[in-house]
Amino acid sequence: MAKRAKAKRGKAETLAIPMAARVAIGAVAVAALGYGVLSRPASVQPVRKPAQEAKASSTPVYVAPPVHAAMVAPAPAAAPIPAPAPAPLAEPPKADADAPGALVRQVVDYASRQAPGTVIIDTGNTFLYFVLNDRQAMRYGIGVGREGFTWSGEQTVARKAEWPDWHPPTEMIGRQPYLPRFMAGGPGNPLGARAMYLGETEYRIHGTNNPATIGKKVSSGCIRLTNDDVTDLYERVKVGAKVIVLPAPASRRPSQGAPDAASRSPDPASSSSRASAANAQMLSPGPKVAEAR
Repeated sequence: MAKRAKAKRGKAETLAIPMAARVAIGAVAVAALGYGVLSRPASVQPVRKPAQEAKASSTPVYVAPPVHAAMVAPAPAAAPIPAPAPAPLAEPPKADADAPGALVRQVVDYASRQAPGTVIIDTGNTFLYFVLNDRQAMRYGIGVGREGFTWSGEQTVARKAEWPDWHPPTEMIGRQPYLPRFMAGGPGNPLGARAMYLGETEYRIHGTNNPATIGKKVSSGCIRLTNDDVTDLYERVKVGAKVIVLPAPASRRPSQGAPDAASRSPDPASSSSRASAANAQMLSPGPKVAEAR
């Protein structure tokens, strides 16, 4: 009995040792696990506030639509404003041919829309203008048609001639039968040093053998200049150039007086004039010095 009890005690002690070891190992494992849990940082989840409930309102709320920026093209650059064109020439600039030196060739202010190279004849003031630009012109003193022989209009220079011959037209011979039927060009020729023929008419711009008639109204419609001036104009004017003859208002300037005896035209309707012309032809020692009309 004693042996059996001793054997049981020894067996119990043998079994007790592994159990204690297992308990110790379990305690160590639990301690290690607890340390790991305590040493790991805890993940904190953010606290979300509950969304506030929208309060109902009796007033409707206007929600503006999103604004989109529109692409605006840049405004085109303003075109430069051209300078105003000079006003059309309503009448010739005021000038007095009786003023000292007024009939001398000179550059003057003269606003015109006519192209450079155009000839403008102011019969009322006995001036001829050669247009240089839209603000200036070369001005010449001229002799023009006497009362009843002035004209106006537009022509072109058909041809030009130096020291031209002169063939008096039939109408002029009818008024002045003493005139020669032909006169060769030269210093004594009434057409002077140069002539510019206007279209198909009998009118010309020419020189003169009597410079004292410049500034007077004594011709039959032709325009005369001194030989120096007509030579200067001749070099400037081109064939085909426009020639504008302005009307001559009767009130513009009084006549410069009756032509002198050498250039006075007899009236063919007057018997005394016909007799005087016949007597002049019979008494004249040579050909009468004629003057272009």
